[in-house]
Amino acid sequence: MTHPIIDIGVNLMHRSFHKDREQVVKRAVANHVTPLIITGTNLRDSKEAARYAGRYPGKLYSTAGVHPHDAKSCNEDTIKELEALAALPQVAAIGECGLDYNRDFSPRDVQRKWFAEQIRLATRLDMPLFLHERDAFADFASILKEHEVKQAVVHCFTGTYAELKTYLEMGLHIGITGWICDERRGRHLRDLVRIIPLDRLMLETDAPFLTPRDMKPKPAEGRNEPAFLPHILQTVASCIGIPAQEVAKATTETAAKFFNL
Repeated sequence: MTHPIIDIGVNLMHRSFHKDREQVVKRAVANHVTPLIITGTNLRDSKEAARYAGRYPGKLYSTAGVHPHDAKSCNEDTIKELEALAALPQVAAIGECGLDYNRDFSPRDVQRKWFAEQIRLATRLDMPLFLHERDAFADFASILKEHEVKQAVVHCFTGTYAELKTYLEMGLHIGITGWICDERRGRHLRDLVRIIPLDRLMLETDAPFLTPRDMKPKPAEGRNEPAFLPHILQTVASCIGIPAQEVAKATTETAAKFFNL
């Protein structure tokens, strides 16, 4: 029997899925990728994700949060609305939140403020955090340590050995995407994934982004989708050197426990 795998990060409300969202969910299930966790990246998106996930109890879940790109749109009411969303049974985590100094779409001090506010919310509600970090490691790690964050997953990890060691020492979980399938940019991840304990490792597509570069044939329009997660699983398993079924079982159990599914 093929073990199901949980995709912990799917941008299912993205416009590229407007025309065939239900088929995307069906293809995921047909490929043993279930349940899916829809990423909320701003207030409107988080509301849409929760509403859509509510139509598929036990199959779809969502997160509620504000990505650092959108931090400039936050105010006190934002946190109250996120708290209301978090009360819904299908909402499994606070996020996507964190810091992004690569694009700086929101001022850095504003990013830090609303990242900390979302950490406080998750702590108050005893919910896990779904985190984003890009080119902001020092401030990101500092804020997490200051708030003594333990129950969090660093989504789409692509960082260095030193960064990974820091996250693991802090007790954090790590999300690995199709970046590991990219022989140019993801080569270092193939070594690093071996040091992530299986009870801290989770898998995600980040669809429609980060389509595995080595997929054959290439998907139409280059769009990534949850049905491709088994391809990422195979790559991760071969890097770790254990059977894919074992990795599927372990990462699914880890994700189910982490998100309290």
